[in-house]
Amino acid sequence: MKIKAQIPNLLTLLNLLFGVVGIIWVLNGNILSGAYFVLIAAVFDFLDGFVARLLKVQSAIGKELDSLADVVSFGVLPGLILFMMTKNEVQSASLLPYLTLIVPMLSAYRLAKFNLDTRQSDRFIGLPTPANALFLSTLPYLALTWPTLGSWLYSPVLLIFLAWIFAILLISELPLIALKFKSLSFPKNRFRYILIILSISIFAWLQLAGIPLVILAYIGLSVIENAIGSE
Repeated sequence: MKIKAQIPNLLTLLNLLFGVVGIIWVLNGNILSGAYFVLIAAVFDFLDGFVARLLKVQSAIGKELDSLADVVSFGVLPGLILFMMTKNEVQSASLLPYLTLIVPMLSAYRLAKFNLDTRQSDRFIGLPTPANALFLSTLPYLALTWPTLGSWLYSPVLLIFLAWIFAILLISELPLIALKFKSLSFPKNRFRYILIILSISIFAWLQLAGIPLVILAYIGLSVIENAIGSE
C-alpha cells in the first residue's frame, strides 16, 4: 500500500470525522455549532479531490469513500440541524420534526446519482450536497442577524417546507454553475465571476449569516444563465 495514495482518503475520513463530531454537538443542543462542522468538512471535501488530482492518485475506492463521508457531513448533519430546530418549536410528541429527514434521504440519493452521471463534468445537475448543507446549517445565523426574519425562519412549517424544497433541488434536473474555468475569458465565464464577486461581498458583510443568501444567489444566477442560454 503506497502511503501517497492514501493521503486523499485520509482527508476524506477527516471530512467524515468532523461530520460525526458535528452530529454529536448538535444532539447535545449546540445547533449553532453545526455550521462550523459543515464548513470544516467542506474544506476537507475540497482538499481530498484536489490532492488526489495533484498527486495523480485518483481511485475508485476514493470516489466511493468520498460519497459515504458526504452522506454524513452534508446529509445527516444538516438534516439533524433542521430536525432539532423544528423539534424545539413544537410539542414533544409531535411527528413534524421527522419530516425534515427528507434531507439525508435525498442527499444519499443525489450522491449515488452523481457517481453515475457523466453529464456533470463542467456543470452540476441538481444542487450539490455541500451547497445544500451550507444553506441549511447557517439558517440559525441568518435568524440571529435579522430577528424579524428569524421569527419566520423558526416556524416549523417553513423549516419543513425548506427541507423538502431543497431536498428536491438535490435530485432535480436543474443545471447549476460549477466553478470550473476552461479559460479566464469574462464573456464565457461572466456568471461565474458575478457569483464569486457577489459571494465575497455578501460573506464580508454578513459572515455565516450571509451563506444562505449566497446559495440563493447561486441558484438564481444559474436559472438566469440557463434562461439566457436557451434563448
